Amino acid sequence: MENFKNIPQSLIDFLIITVVSLLIGLSQRQLHTQKNDQGFTFGTDRTFTFIGILGYLLTLLDPAGYRLFLGGGLGLIVIFGVSYYFHVKELKEFGVTTILIGLITYSLGPVIINEPKWMVLLIVVTVLIFAELKELFINISQHFNRTEFLTLAKFIIIAGIILPIVPDKEFIPGISLTPYKIWLAVVVISSISYVSYLLKKFVFKKGSIIISGMLGGLYSSTATTIILARKSHDDPANLKQYMAGIIFATAMMYLRILLIILIFNQELFLRVWLFFIIMTIVSCLVGLFLLYFRKTGRNATSGGLSEDKNPLEFKVAMIFTALYIVFTFLTFGAVTRFGTAGLNVLSFIVGLTDIDPFLINLFQGKFGIGTYAVAVATLQAIISNNLLKMLYGCFFSGRKSWVILVSGFIIIIALNIVIALIV
Repeated sequence: MENFKNIPQSLIDFLIITVVSLLIGLSQRQLHTQKNDQGFTFGTDRTFTFIGILGYLLTLLDPAGYRLFLGGGLGLIVIFGVSYYFHVKELKEFGVTTILIGLITYSLGPVIINEPKWMVLLIVVTVLIFAELKELFINISQHFNRTEFLTLAKFIIIAGIILPIVPDKEFIPGISLTPYKIWLAVVVISSISYVSYLLKKFVFKKGSIIISGMLGGLYSSTATTIILARKSHDDPANLKQYMAGIIFATAMMYLRILLIILIFNQELFLRVWLFFIIMTIVSCLVGLFLLYFRKTGRNATSGGLSEDKNPLEFKVAMIFTALYIVFTFLTFGAVTRFGTAGLNVLSFIVGLTDIDPFLINLFQGKFGIGTYAVAVATLQAIISNNLLKMLYGCFFSGRKSWVILVSGFIIIIALNIVIALIV
């Protein structure tokens, strides 16, 4: 190690610049070889290596004012401009990616002298990745409709702009309800929903009924149950797939709730994480059993949640916010007046609605109750919600599904009850 310390820093920097510039050049050669336009390109491996070395040397010769570096950069821009002119003239193609990559390679010299080495490597890795992923980006952009960027902009606004600036001061003293907590709840649920939406739209857009059920469960297992149950009524040949998809949606609900617990209440997470993993695994095993036991019908490779609904609709966010506020006051009133017994009753009633606002409020709130009471109330809300989904599934799918669906949910609900007793 002592021998390495004697190596001049400038030599190490020179070797790094040479190697990374060569890598960028090799990447450009590979890309231009695919396009069969090497005769009209500015340069590839050796050219980019020399560009990187030139930027480093000019920075060393004038480290204070960077006058030589700026002059070399202007000359390089002129050369790039002439090359670009003839490229467009001969090939009728427009694009400045190679020019920008060349300028980035030239700029690595000042970066390696003034910034940590990892910054240079990060820049090079980013350039290599984005240069190679051109076709992927084209395919992704083709699947974007007119509202996709608006949806992304909404998500950035609610998560990155509004959340940091809202105050964290209680509206009413004694009630743990602040603008920040309200909006944080909206951001968390929107994030989970948005990720599920993107996976369904861009990754598993032709996925099976089972995958549709799993992705839907990350968003709303109740809504997914209703959709799949309705579809099973019109497609009886794949009845088991739809019923298994409903069970898998419930399995993903446990993971969604566990993630929410991790975000809002780490103490509760340490107490219940193993139980939620067990409920997830058992639910998946039940789904597999329903899917493959006495398997009939054809394998469904499409279908499921075909509706690509925007998960960040303003109306949905407002409904969630209203429910969150209502459940804050209901929980506070129930605990204050009736204690843990009031919370238990409320948790069963909440299971008949959307349980996420209630649970997030419960995990964030300071209601003077212990972790055990919160864990029990959470499981009771889950039990009530699972009963509701079983009834929804039976009602919308038809009588042929009753035995399959009820048998699956009975196992799941029985496990919920056992865990609620021992948590």
